[in-house]
Amino acid sequence: MIEFFRNLFRKPRSAVDMATTAPLTEQQIQSILHSQAVRYDVQQLVAGTGQSVGKQRELNEDSLLAITSTLAGNSGSLPFGLYIVADGMGGHQYGEVASNAAVRVVAGYVMKKFSPYLFSLNPVQPEESLQEIMQAAVREAQKTIQHEAPSSGTTLTAALVLGQQVTIAHVGDSRAYHIHPDGRAEVVTRDHSLVKRLEELGHISAEQAANYPHRNVLYRALGQGDILEPDIFTIAFPQAGYLMLCSDGLWGVLSDQDIVRIIKEAPSLPRACQSLVEAANSAGGPDNISVVLVQLIG
Repeated sequence: MIEFFRNLFRKPRSAVDMATTAPLTEQQIQSILHSQAVRYDVQQLVAGTGQSVGKQRELNEDSLLAITSTLAGNSGSLPFGLYIVADGMGGHQYGEVASNAAVRVVAGYVMKKFSPYLFSLNPVQPEESLQEIMQAAVREAQKTIQHEAPSSGTTLTAALVLGQQVTIAHVGDSRAYHIHPDGRAEVVTRDHSLVKRLEELGHISAEQAANYPHRNVLYRALGQGDILEPDIFTIAFPQAGYLMLCSDGLWGVLSDQDIVRIIKEAPSLPRACQSLVEAANSAGGPDNISVVLVQLIG
């Protein structure tokens, strides 16, 4: 009788339940892992980060942030990412406060604008353009730093990725790069530094700029001055390449050739970032080091 009732309430087995499975052979596993023709059904962002205080500094005044998201379904996929590097100035008192505030305020402003678009059942696109959103976010960070860390400042290089376009907000001499598949490292931002300005005006050569005694002097930084004019622009995500953001603790120490070689030889983006940091420290590590690497696949 008990068995009768057990059978009565037992769920019928579906075709899926009755399907048999078999473990993959080692040959099948290796074929999947080492396939050169990888096909990604969902377009997505992949990112890695790395950071170090360096070998010659006691305090880390760099801050970074990496937010990576993919919303996929029947209507397609939407890669969304926000990546920021900030290098604070102001010594033990305020430099780290300025960079941390810049990252948090910019990220908070942008994510608040995009939350209804990304996570609502009835998505509503922001009324402002991407460049207007980034401009307003930088403006909020400027006010916060002037209030919370007066007499300090920070660089800011932020990249908002939506689909295949990248909107960048940039102040100072941290940098954004395109790392191309052919081995080129292309700087897509412009340093707001005295040495770069002298180079642009033709007063010094690129070779002289590399060894100029006042390389770290900035004429534009977040938190300084009453009127801030960040560079805001939109570019295409590098196809089959990488987007890299970094502080001058990396690009000021490693050559473009070394950066590209390390990235290409690494098995993953997190490992590439760690190897870049290790290489900068091996070269003396004179400054704090921060790096973010992003790839769009699919």
